[in-house]
Amino acid sequence: MLFTSASRTAGVSRRGLALVHFDWWLLAASLALAIFGIAMIFSATRGVVDPVIQNRWTAQIAFLVIGIVAFFMGALLDYRLLRLAGWPGYCFLLGVLVLVELFGTEQNFAVRWLKVGTTVVQPTEAGKFVLIVVVAWYLSRYYSEDKRLSILLLALVALFPPLLLIYWQPDLGMVVTMLFIIGTMILISGVTAAHFLVLSGLALAVLFLAYGILQDYMLNRIDMFLNPTATHNLDAVFNVDQALISVGNGGLFGRGWLEGTQSQLFYLRVRHTDFIFSVVAEEFGFVGSCALLSVFGFLLWRLVRTMELAEDAFGRLLVGGVAALILFQMFVNVGMNIRLMPVTGMTLPLVSSGGSSLVSTLFAIGLTQSVNLRRSVRVDTF
Repeated sequence: MLFTSASRTAGVSRRGLALVHFDWWLLAASLALAIFGIAMIFSATRGVVDPVIQNRWTAQIAFLVIGIVAFFMGALLDYRLLRLAGWPGYCFLLGVLVLVELFGTEQNFAVRWLKVGTTVVQPTEAGKFVLIVVVAWYLSRYYSEDKRLSILLLALVALFPPLLLIYWQPDLGMVVTMLFIIGTMILISGVTAAHFLVLSGLALAVLFLAYGILQDYMLNRIDMFLNPTATHNLDAVFNVDQALISVGNGGLFGRGWLEGTQSQLFYLRVRHTDFIFSVVAEEFGFVGSCALLSVFGFLLWRLVRTMELAEDAFGRLLVGGVAALILFQMFVNVGMNIRLMPVTGMTLPLVSSGGSSLVSTLFAIGLTQSVNLRRSVRVDTF
């Protein structure tokens, strides 16, 4: 039996706790997105001459297997132990970013990868989740009990070096993602109205100053977004135009799997990573695109539910950070596919090709399960 007689009245056994509180819906939504992503990667890379790209879908299957193991490792790990990884986690993040700066491998004019044997990994993918742990530890330990503005400002000062290193890779999209995560977690921590206004003012000032030090390629992408029809932007905006054509071609129900013209005829570039949503829209149409976004919405709802049921500030912040990351990446990726956002090189979580991203995302979702499994109160609602 799942429950003992005592568990019915006073709680559940340790074994029963895991079975009762395990969120199977969260796991199902995550796997559904990942498996659907493999099907779309296969469609997007079919017929490509480059064997490395052509075999991305088989590599993604292998990474999914590793990711499932990582998911259950995250779920079994007592998330409360991660509070011990505050400063060590910060030092680890900083150290890995320095290694990338010194020994990183260049791809597409950016140095974001480290070569480990025959495998190339992107440390900042895992770094996002290390950042979530570090910020959750800091805010739960210091700010939750003592609402002083100086505590928040000290956190921002400490986070400046890793953000600067990521900026110099260069990876502006990752910097903006991390800033969004930090801001969301500060809100979840119960920031006071006065502190929120001060931080908002600082954020606006930093954005104004940062525009003056943006690198040329970053300014070009902003210009391309604001002035897509300008003569000097016609070549740069080509792929965004192809993405819009893909979305338009899909119509209501799509052309069918493997039948997209823009992807199958190779007009759409980086279609297995940054622009995979356009492939989905062309092959499955408006209905299929809405269905995909609905699964993301369901996944995020399960994470918000877990956050609300968390029994300590650290767990609540941890889950909130993971939810913020998935939401922001989804929003930006879909936005840039339909020209509502500048092109940032941000992939669609769990769906786009990328082993580092898939494994680290599944591990992070597993950690949110750890928060679920260690609740003392049973909730019978869906």
